Amino acid sequence: MFLSESEITTLTGRKMKGHQVRALQQMGLPFFVNAVGRPVIARSTIEGGKQEPVKRGWVPSVLRAK
Repeated sequence: MFLSESEITTLTGRKMKGHQVRALQQMGLPFFVNAVGRPVIARSTIEGGKQEPVKRGWVPSVLRAK
């Protein structure tokens, strides 16, 4: 269901979790950070399965794109 730590290391080219998070942000891949600070990536993100849109926090209407 989720990529393993070694798969995330291979994907990002980084071993440290903070560096992995930054690399994933730069790649634009959807991920979550778990309680110990490690990025968690759904396997379907990489394998091309259907993805649910990432829910964003509330944004005031004046800042929303029209």
